[in-house]
Amino acid sequence: MELWKDKIRKVVPYVPGEQPNMPDIVKLNTNECPYPPSPLVEKAIREFNTSDLRKYPSILCAELRSALTKSYPVGAENLFLGNGSDEVLALCFQTFFNSEKPILFPDVTYSFYDVWCELYNIPYKRIPLDKDFRIVPEDYYGNNGGIVITNPNAPTSIYMDIEYIEKILENNRDVIVIVDEAYIDFGGRSAVCLLGKYSNLVVVQTYSKSRALAGIRVGYAMACRELIEALEAVKNSFNSYTLNSLSQAAAAAAALDNEYFESCVNKIKNTRQRLINELDKLGFETLPSSANFIFTANKNIEAKELFAYLRSKGVIVRYFDKPRINDRLRITVGTDKEIDRLLTEIKNFIKERTQ
Repeated sequence: MELWKDKIRKVVPYVPGEQPNMPDIVKLNTNECPYPPSPLVEKAIREFNTSDLRKYPSILCAELRSALTKSYPVGAENLFLGNGSDEVLALCFQTFFNSEKPILFPDVTYSFYDVWCELYNIPYKRIPLDKDFRIVPEDYYGNNGGIVITNPNAPTSIYMDIEYIEKILENNRDVIVIVDEAYIDFGGRSAVCLLGKYSNLVVVQTYSKSRALAGIRVGYAMACRELIEALEAVKNSFNSYTLNSLSQAAAAAAALDNEYFESCVNKIKNTRQRLINELDKLGFETLPSSANFIFTANKNIEAKELFAYLRSKGVIVRYFDKPRINDRLRITVGTDKEIDRLLTEIKNFIKERTQ
């Protein structure tokens, strides 16, 4: 008997969205930006000195930190950079959640949270969203070991007003509150404005959505200096060089091109509203979205059946076979051309079922 097998840590991993290698697909399942990165990114990559790749990347990430401080009311000492917001969040869980009390997060939210809790032996409790899939702030006022809020939430796409974030902070001054803002640029106000008031707040953002740079894996946390130093200490305990040189150069360039950034975000918002309007005509009920995706259902259509049909036609959306949400599809907002094809296939599906 191979006894070593009993010593291996067993976890149920996070399941990312499918990355199909199929010709002529419309990929609307992983909330990537449908537009290319800023032209400044292309220029930075083209001019990058490849000879520098023989050296370890800068630990300080000074150029990227400087660029980000031009976009947010924080200093370089208030920034922590990592290999995508997933790594940043994982390090936050390791660093800040060391209590015997459970951390709290919604029952319908980013499904990596409970994976990290299981991996790092962090006790946790899922707090149910209300019947409209909204967070109830009062549910987070009790005794706990920390709080994680995704805002706008995923997969629901619903944004919680900043005043309710502050109420949660006011009632949880003795624990760390993480606000995961992967989608904040598509609607709502960032909790960054509360950093000066609450030393226990950590705001996490990413380059993977609104900055169209999912492929370079850059994320960052913003917090008071003491929390940033704690994150750095944990990171440097196992890998000091998490953010590669080319990613740093590309991310710094993207951070400086606000005009292009705003143009892409506005196009996505406009297409999002058009998609919601067209689905409404087809009998769908869509939750109010402040993200670059929508969460929608049609009481006359099985979501799983529509998901499979669309996939057979080369249109990939996201279906979650989970309680409370298995009647819905999450659809990334693509280009207008991609959305036209999606709508055509949905109409074809409805037509075939009524014949």
